Amino acid sequence: MTILNNILLIVQVLSALAMIGLVLVQHGKGADMGAAFGSGSSGSLFGASGGANFLSRTTAVLAAVFFVATLGLAYTGNQRPAENSTGGSVLERTATPDASIPTPGAAPAPATDVPTAPASGAAQIPTK
Repeated sequence: MTILNNILLIVQVLSALAMIGLVLVQHGKGADMGAAFGSGSSGSLFGASGGANFLSRTTAVLAAVFFVATLGLAYTGNQRPAENSTGGSVLERTATPDASIPTPGAAPAPATDVPTAPASGAAQIPTK
């Protein structure tokens, strides 16, 4: 699933960058009106109105690709892992109780390792 996720992410980033570039290249509505009266960029590469149609259609196609890639990323990012896999949320996994951690309200475990009298050469701590 990560390969599909990586492909969708690459498609989304490339379409976003291309769409940004196309939007920056396009002229505004005021520039088209100036070109219609004979001033400005009427001698452009695509003609007076051909460039606007081509660039706006290409931008619309790239926007559609961007939205489809976004929906695909949202779908793949929301997939739940299988029950037997180790992934998933920590809250969704059931934890096995550990014997070393006391349970609230339970009786303490009996002490089995009671210290014995120190060896003969050890220092004695005076008790009162």
